[in-house]
Amino acid sequence: MATRVLLTALLLAFLLVATPFTARVARADSEEDAAAAEVVEGADLGIVGDDTQVSSDGPLSPAPGVETVVVFPKNAGKIVLAGEETELLVGLQNEGESTLNVVAVHSTLHLPFDHNMYGQNLTVQNFFNASVPVSVQATFPYKFVVSKFLQPGAYDLVGYIVYEIDQHPYQNVFYNGTIEVVEAGGLLSVESVFLITLGTALLGLFGLWAYGQVQQLSKKTKKAPKVELGTGTTDANIDEWLEV
Repeated sequence: MATRVLLTALLLAFLLVATPFTARVARADSEEDAAAAEVVEGADLGIVGDDTQVSSDGPLSPAPGVETVVVFPKNAGKIVLAGEETELLVGLQNEGESTLNVVAVHSTLHLPFDHNMYGQNLTVQNFFNASVPVSVQATFPYKFVVSKFLQPGAYDLVGYIVYEIDQHPYQNVFYNGTIEVVEAGGLLSVESVFLITLGTALLGLFGLWAYGQVQQLSKKTKKAPKVELGTGTTDANIDEWLEV
């Protein structure tokens, strides 16, 4: 019974650990396939800074036929080191009716429970001469740095790519999801802590099972019947008779 319970616990633990990693790998592969695009030749990087503002008279909407995707290169877990540079690849596909010109890529960091509370306005990356003709895919690099003073934890990153079609500005949200901010010198992430805790729990469960098996074996050994030889009693009576 104890063996069956242990095997069931190990199977559930394996499924619990394997499922998120499998999903992430599959999602990362699909994102990389979708973002496999031609980098626009002649695109010049513009001013990079946290204080640069993207000019617009109001909220911008996406243009019809323009799709975006993002890839975290070699970072499927979306782990961001505070105070160090993180790179994204923003893929853009133009299936509209006119050539578009990419103006800038920028992003903001929010608290996960309330997007009205900003954690940080991140880098604005401007582009010049970054045109994407109709039926063409292009990839734009975007680098940002999270403040080293930001408290480690989970945050929501919202990334935007701004472009113009016939001098009319548009904007697509290329990413709106969670990232994990960790200290630059920290070796443990949330996943690492989870795996260590799970491994410790499994080792403890195995130890309890092994201890129970040893205890049962010890009880069986102690309860083994003693074999008494009748000759001992007979010899004692004979000795007493001889002494008399």
